[in-house]
Amino acid sequence: MATPCRIRRLLVLLAAVAVAASHPAHEFCAAAGGGGGGAGGCGGGGDGTRILIKGGTMVNAHRAEEADVYIEDGVVVAVRPNILVGDDNVKVIDATGKYVMPGGIDPHTHLEMEFMGTVTIDDFYSGHAAALAGGTTMHIDFVIPVNGNLTAGLESYKHKAEKSAMDYGFHMAITKWNDEVSREMEVMVKEHGGCILSSAFLDYSVTYCYMTKILCAKFSGINSFKFFMAYKGSLMVTDDLLLQGLQKCKSLGALAMVHAENGDAVAEGQQRMIDLGITGPEGHALSRPPVLEGEATSRAIRLAKFVNTPLYVVHVMSTDAMEEIAKAKREGQRVIGEPVVSGLVLDDSWLWDPDFATASKYVMSPPIREAGHNKALQAALSSGILQLVGTDHCTFNSTQKAFGSDDFRKIPNGVNGIEERMHIIWDSMVETGKITVTDYVRVTSTECAKIFNIYPRKGAILEGSDADIIVLNPKRSFAMGTRTHHTRSDTNVYEGRKGKGMVEVTISRGRVVWEDGNLNAVPGAGRYVRTPPFGYLFDGLDKSDAVYRASLRAPVQRGEAAAAAA
Repeated sequence: MATPCRIRRLLVLLAAVAVAASHPAHEFCAAAGGGGGGAGGCGGGGDGTRILIKGGTMVNAHRAEEADVYIEDGVVVAVRPNILVGDDNVKVIDATGKYVMPGGIDPHTHLEMEFMGTVTIDDFYSGHAAALAGGTTMHIDFVIPVNGNLTAGLESYKHKAEKSAMDYGFHMAITKWNDEVSREMEVMVKEHGGCILSSAFLDYSVTYCYMTKILCAKFSGINSFKFFMAYKGSLMVTDDLLLQGLQKCKSLGALAMVHAENGDAVAEGQQRMIDLGITGPEGHALSRPPVLEGEATSRAIRLAKFVNTPLYVVHVMSTDAMEEIAKAKREGQRVIGEPVVSGLVLDDSWLWDPDFATASKYVMSPPIREAGHNKALQAALSSGILQLVGTDHCTFNSTQKAFGSDDFRKIPNGVNGIEERMHIIWDSMVETGKITVTDYVRVTSTECAKIFNIYPRKGAILEGSDADIIVLNPKRSFAMGTRTHHTRSDTNVYEGRKGKGMVEVTISRGRVVWEDGNLNAVPGAGRYVRTPPFGYLFDGLDKSDAVYRASLRAPVQRGEAAAAAA
């Protein structure tokens, strides 16, 4: 007779065999507990590196404490004061007077994306190099379907990501709707990746491994889908298609995301500017005012409420949109608002610069708003109305931006930020007292990991977490610009910006990739991180659905049916 213990051993063995057979080392294969990867590369960096970070203030989203951090093979092994390691073959990093924090996770990027007749200048190597130099150790990029085909789009992005230098995940854009797209969404969520050891079901203690919690699950690929309410004629979906998409996302436990601008009104606004002879970059902002972002945000929120599914609003750029999110949250709706760095610290005055090259580099959608919106967004971030910070890193060089020199509608939309985000948020939010150091970790790393269901593997410095760690010196100053940045673009919207708080060390899965101004980004070192469905935002939705059904008091029996019932 098989004992429970033998059954557990068999399940573990079967799970391990399935992982080894179906997943290359650079893909997601979470280790059950500490120690990391072994030959298969699961869990850690796999190179045997050992690092001790001593003397710093270790910060998680829930607590800051004086503690050392010991890393082996890409995994955090111990977090406690005064760790002693007897082996000489350990790299020691002195973090005295500095903060030791989880590496940043950027939830919103566009690397090597085909858009507006060209391709973003940063690929999965140069974008990752820039990110690592700035303290970001993971990002989630948007897969754009090929002629609406999700599978073809994913295959294209898998190829692009072969040169990745850090860990990454994927969102999937939905640009049309039919039965095939609906079926492909199921494949992306349920089948993409096959049978794995899911990080959502592991206990990460290195001292005791709850083997019975290892789950061989036939899902954990992509758990978020983006719908464009703008870009009429190319990416935009109509309300009826958005509604169907929201319903499908709910059934899959996948998070619906929206680019919220009224695409029909934007198209009208663009033509209005052209008719008025306004063809320069300022026409971009004038053609898509905040009211159109607020309207679309409100509409998406109400449709999500009708379906009773969570909603994630990307790049919240205006007070109008932020206030719609605040209202929904006050009413108990599950809405995530994501500001981006440019919207938090810049204003639209640059779009009126007489030099086209200068003005055009600030063109993005939704537009950077006039002064005042940025301060309101900062306040919303500090109060929790907005929950995490992205970049919408979507870089084009000056030659590409010049495509629209005679017509702002042809200027490729996008700005940089993947390298600058961690420094700017520290300087503008922590140094000014708007948020605490634990809040900083939350909005730059932990909240993203929780929303996309990869916490505590990512977004934390806990025993068993991936060793994605930064050391930040709050006393050092930084200066930003094209002379020092690591992206391939010859423009930078933060040119000349200075501030306090410097990332001195970046560790990616146990490898020191940035230290003392030296970058060691290795092409192909990154891994694809799968994001399991049914994250915390879906908790209890079945109960609220049941309450709704019980409240209907319908159908009402009438006529013969009522008489028979009597």
